[in-house]
Amino acid sequence: MSLLTDTVCVTPESFDLLMLSELEPTWADDELSTIFSPESTLFANPIAQAACAADCIAASAGFPLNELFWCAGCQGSMYPMTGNVINHESGIQASLLVTQRMHSKLHRALLTLDMNSPVAMCLPLPMPIINKRGYKTQMMYPIPNTLGAHPYGRSEAFWSAGKEYPVRGEDFSYLIWRRRLCCAF
Repeated sequence: MSLLTDTVCVTPESFDLLMLSELEPTWADDELSTIFSPESTLFANPIAQAACAADCIAASAGFPLNELFWCAGCQGSMYPMTGNVINHESGIQASLLVTQRMHSKLHRALLTLDMNSPVAMCLPLPMPIINKRGYKTQMMYPIPNTLGAHPYGRSEAFWSAGKEYPVRGEDFSYLIWRRRLCCAF
């Protein structure tokens, strides 16, 4: 839409509000998703999932570990990259996990480009594995989180109390903040 253009950081990018998960055939089918991301079988074991505890601790203390790309911090595992959440603890936990999975899936499809590494300062580059340190979420609905944004994977236990309620408070909307480096000249 180019409504707010930064004159110092001029990069060719588009604006998109829409990703229709209903039309994405792999979003609701774990087995079909495994065909398109066969590495998920490597992370479907107790040892790989136990490593996600370190990602949870790191994200809660500061920022998540990019080396553990298969982990979504305290929310669970990025695999399978579908909208199915097996370990459902709360609506907020599940919605944050689905948000991270969709963003990881968009990176995998090269629809979301790298804009926060030194090599991509002047021109966004394809990045098939998400850089979790470059993103934060802030709840906008049903009750806005005024305490600020939280990195991917950070525990929602510290801020989610009273943000979910029956019937009308079971849908969630997040503002996703994205870190961006740019070259001025």
